[in-house]
Amino acid sequence: MKEDLNFYKNISKNNLPLTELLKDESLFFSVPKNWSIVVTDIENSTEAVANGLHNDVNLCATGSIITALNTLKQIDKTIKIPYFFGGDGSTFIIPNTYLIKVLLALNDYSKHIKKTLKLNLRVGHLEVEKVYDNNISLRITKLRHNKYLTTPVVLGNGIKYAENIIKANFVASAVKSNKKIKLNLEGMECRWDEIYPNESSKKVICLLVNCEDENKQAEIYGIIMNEINYVFGDLNKRNPITSLKLKLNTSLEKIRKEMYVKTGKNQKKQLLNNWLITIFGKYYFKLFKAGKRYIFKVSQLSDTIMLDGSINTVITGDDKQIKRLQILLDDLEYNKKIIYGMHTTHASIMSCYIEDREEKHIHFVDGTEGGYTSAAIMLKEKAKNLKFS
Repeated sequence: MKEDLNFYKNISKNNLPLTELLKDESLFFSVPKNWSIVVTDIENSTEAVANGLHNDVNLCATGSIITALNTLKQIDKTIKIPYFFGGDGSTFIIPNTYLIKVLLALNDYSKHIKKTLKLNLRVGHLEVEKVYDNNISLRITKLRHNKYLTTPVVLGNGIKYAENIIKANFVASAVKSNKKIKLNLEGMECRWDEIYPNESSKKVICLLVNCEDENKQAEIYGIIMNEINYVFGDLNKRNPITSLKLKLNTSLEKIRKEMYVKTGKNQKKQLLNNWLITIFGKYYFKLFKAGKRYIFKVSQLSDTIMLDGSINTVITGDDKQIKRLQILLDDLEYNKKIIYGMHTTHASIMSCYIEDREEKHIHFVDGTEGGYTSAAIMLKEKAKNLKFS
């Protein structure tokens, strides 16, 4: 079977609301059998978050995405793949042709992270064909959220199945190279301070929702997204990342950490240079038209909703709005249609991949205190209890 390297690239961007997209399953396409799902996962991330290392955990997950994308870019600049940020790890779907090179780069990055952040990043993969052999589906499309941001949308349990298999059987990857692979984290940045909601009464909510029934996912997720839109407003209104609240963290420690993770070195001259650039950035974003334009694009290019077979979203709202959403979620959960996990916190954090400052940058959003990780703990506990009830 000929490998369709441009499968994802050739999917049209759907310029319609997510709720409408979910009503038309003809817009979703099965991922080719000769692609693979690659998963990175930080071991004991719950413990790391409890020890106050949520920024490190996020940075590590972001770095795995940047490593994979930069590796593919070196091989073929035209290749496009879907990828998903999970707070304490990441997931990609890639053609088998490029699998070995991406795994080699991720294994090398894993060693680098062990040295720089003292975190154990595990890397695994599963062929899409094996997902289909178990009668599980994996269908994908693209959603254009605004002029700048397009993300993948997945229906089916393929990614969840692969993640469960990989995480249950993690072994040191057999993929090794005799050559020294050059670490490539070009574009990694994490200089934003904690980002508070635009109103003092609002909180940041990290929500994970899982519907196991593949045949009901589109309908159930459509109902939930309709309610979120109604209660919290559209994507812009509920976005935890607003231009007004974006502030650079100019502390030397923050810049040193980013630099060390990026290069594995501590160079005083480079540290000073990056610090001065960050200080200048504070004024550039406030006073210059180009700076203000970039700040606006950051809010537009913030990845705050992800559908990978589950709903993963970070939104902002007040207690009344949260309670209203929970009424629907509790009802769906009581009727065994979903399981959900929710973490509410005071602010969001963001790590970034900057290819260029015009339009090619993406910003990965999570809540403080391990937003997605904490929501996942709640979801897993519920799932465990259901098995024994």
